[in-house]
Amino acid sequence: MFVTDIRKEFYDIVVNQRVALLVSLDVDALCACKVLQALFHCDQVQYTLVPVKGWQDLGTAFLEHKEQFRYFVLINCGANVDLLETLQPEEETIFFICDTHRPVDVVNVYNDTQIKLLIKQDDDLGVPSYDDIFRDDEEEGGDQDSGNESDGSSEPSGKRRRNGEQETLVCCMQLCQMFCSVVNRREILFDYEQYEYHGTASAVVLFELAWVMSKDTKDMLWWAIIGLTDQWVHDRITHMKYVTDIAALQRHVSRHNHCNEDEDNSLSIDCMRICFEYDLRLSLYQHWSLYESICNSCYTLSTFKLWSIQGQKKLQEFLADMGLPLKQVRQKFNSMDIAIKENLRDVIEESSNKYGMKDIRIQTFGVHFGFKNKFLATDVVHAAAALLESVEKDESGTDNFIKALDCLSRSNLDQLHRGIELAKKKLMAIQQTVASCICTHLILSQGPFLYCCLMEGTPDVKLFSKPLALTLLCKYLLKSFARSTRNKRCKILPLVMAAPLDVEKGTVIVMGIPPECETSDKKNFFGRAFEKAAESTSSRTLHDNFDMSIIELKMQDRSKFLDALVTLLS
Repeated sequence: MFVTDIRKEFYDIVVNQRVALLVSLDVDALCACKVLQALFHCDQVQYTLVPVKGWQDLGTAFLEHKEQFRYFVLINCGANVDLLETLQPEEETIFFICDTHRPVDVVNVYNDTQIKLLIKQDDDLGVPSYDDIFRDDEEEGGDQDSGNESDGSSEPSGKRRRNGEQETLVCCMQLCQMFCSVVNRREILFDYEQYEYHGTASAVVLFELAWVMSKDTKDMLWWAIIGLTDQWVHDRITHMKYVTDIAALQRHVSRHNHCNEDEDNSLSIDCMRICFEYDLRLSLYQHWSLYESICNSCYTLSTFKLWSIQGQKKLQEFLADMGLPLKQVRQKFNSMDIAIKENLRDVIEESSNKYGMKDIRIQTFGVHFGFKNKFLATDVVHAAAALLESVEKDESGTDNFIKALDCLSRSNLDQLHRGIELAKKKLMAIQQTVASCICTHLILSQGPFLYCCLMEGTPDVKLFSKPLALTLLCKYLLKSFARSTRNKRCKILPLVMAAPLDVEKGTVIVMGIPPECETSDKKNFFGRAFEKAAESTSSRTLHDNFDMSIIELKMQDRSKFLDALVTLLS
């Protein structure tokens, strides 16, 4: 059931209860968790926080806590499956689900007792009506011949035969209607469920709850901004959706800046100031050198085709056109001459137009902590994602989750800086892998989609066994390939990518992403396609990720699985 009054139907209920908080492993979920933790801290709500990697983790966490808790809050998990069927809870258990995954399962939508969906109603959900999915197929009007009952012995034999033929005809018509109704339901459900996409960021939804209760702070607003930016960085929402949500958050930024002007002046050394900016689409450039940022950002990497000698020459021409000395662009951004830094964005934008990069600037937000520290929202997204999926040490997923959560607090900037350093290594690994895949022709056209498989032994291949890192790699690779290929048809194809997951178990992680084009609606059909391909070939797959377009597959079954996928989508 959709919650219409989030304060009354959710917060006022849990504020006096003990709550289990189950949080998915993505940056938006982390930010939503921080907002909710801050609210719980204000009202002294007791809660237990449990990170969940996938459906198996969610089931295990529920089994461990179902005796102690009646109320469960699920962040970025649980909406797109029949949750009651999956978890088999007791009748008194209540689930509050704040999830960006779409479509929402129709059983969750129409369960008004145990499922409470904290989802924005202005999202275009397109849920089928209750009658179309759940109505009974009882024939209205009862028996058609009830008014013609009489003693059969008094009727002529020809009339009895005609009545028998009419009854048979009525039964056949009823069976046909029932069959058509079932087929119609399946078609309606298929149309509704065939595409996977994302709605409003969970961090934004929970920030608006805080705002409604007049408990919102600048920290909460910053977390909402990071949650939205995470959706843009990992290519989950359309540009129009991003711009629309940015505009809504910009009004909150103006409100907070206006309300806290006196406070900011008196505590300037410790203050937090959020500002709206048209900044460069260059990853981490304020914490890197400009040259390295250009080489490792998706937009510039694909535009210049930096994996080629010709692309490197083009980059040198671009830097020369801007009049920036190599000595300046190769050193850390903070060490560049002040005169260059002050005009850098205008200089880059002017030259970018000549090189076909008309969208080098993007609407975003930055934050100042005191005088020294400034971060863009994209910086924090990259840092948190890198900490969340760190493979540098043999640390558990829970350890990484806590570090990623910590880096979002302004009191823990050391952790944020550590995350930024990890993010740089990650982006460099992505850039090198993209160059390798394109130069060695690893991207193959399978007909209805492109396919690329990373081999065991590929540098940094362990990093790409993680969903967020693999998502970024797919985004970089598809955009770069679309720019480099001369085949017009290949430019508009989606991509399926496989990477080694567990060598001992002989498994690979497989991901599918929609085509790379400006008009893309970001709707992904690979989730359902993967299910059908696995079912038709009896391939050994594990559909454990909350994103249906990410699965685990046995290496031996890869060929028949791909053949079935090609046949299905052709």
